[in-house]
Amino acid sequence: MMRLSPLARRRLDRFKQNRRGWWSLWLFLALFALTLGGELVANDKPLVLKYDGELYFPVFKRHTEQEFGGQLPFQADYRSDYVRQLIASRGGWMLFPPIPFSADTPNYDLTQPAPSPPSTTNWLGTDDQSRDVLARVIFGARVSILFALALTLISSLIGIGAGALQGYYGGWVDLFGQRLLEVWSGLPVLYLLIILSGFVEPNFWWLLGIMALFSWLALVDVVRAEFLRGRNLEYVKAARALGLSDRKIILRHILPNAMNATLSFLPFILTGAISTLTALDFLGFGMPAGSASLGELIAQGKQNLQAPWLGFTAFFTLALILSLLVFIGEGLRDAFDPRA
Repeated sequence: MMRLSPLARRRLDRFKQNRRGWWSLWLFLALFALTLGGELVANDKPLVLKYDGELYFPVFKRHTEQEFGGQLPFQADYRSDYVRQLIASRGGWMLFPPIPFSADTPNYDLTQPAPSPPSTTNWLGTDDQSRDVLARVIFGARVSILFALALTLISSLIGIGAGALQGYYGGWVDLFGQRLLEVWSGLPVLYLLIILSGFVEPNFWWLLGIMALFSWLALVDVVRAEFLRGRNLEYVKAARALGLSDRKIILRHILPNAMNATLSFLPFILTGAISTLTALDFLGFGMPAGSASLGELIAQGKQNLQAPWLGFTAFFTLALILSLLVFIGEGLRDAFDPRA
């Protein structure tokens, strides 16, 4: 078992003392785990199926209708009465997830025109294409969180590297880097995304690459300031006098101290990434059409004012995720505060 240093243990204790940040972290991890296992919670395929004395797991493996005595060589529609009768004819049964709809599964048995209000079948109602809102929220939140985590990781690697080089070497390296940052940060990111979407069909990786070109700028100034201060400390000068390479000095002696301010900044980069992706989806320049996303749900709420559950669901989902990340960031800031 890994042992924490006394400093790391004190920081963890300070983070635990911030009850709002500590419980927000656990609640966010629980929600993230729920979205990662979304197929086990919301799916139009049964979790377990028994047919002719054998068990099948359609969630994990594709089965054709012919395997259950049907005629078509395509994947079985487990929600249809025909497939249900085929399975029941051999004494079989099916166990569906709590939400028997996937993100793109329409409900053909609605008693009201779509978008339909919440009911016992569709807990948060359906959208204008008869798809279950709760299922789309689960899968849309997963895309948003994974996008934000990937963007934060890429931004951290680039931003920390650029800030470390500027702050450690200074001089012409710092001067050239600052001028480049001034020019690069002045580019209108949202307008560039909208313009480029006219030439390339947006998707997850395309948006991630474009956003990564600009999101790393937020960390450069923080890391640069820590390195400018740290390179003049006595122990760094002693390490340089002993002949340690610049790489070892940066990684061993200065970077760990610079990470204190960086870690407390990461949750706010996450919130910015989620907000940006939601805004692009709302404007129609984000994920491909039909993809489950929170921004697309907001757009549907705007277009269907007679269905307030669409807008309310998107609002409360975003408010919950962003609030949890902000509370976690505040807890990390207090934990890594050198004045504490």
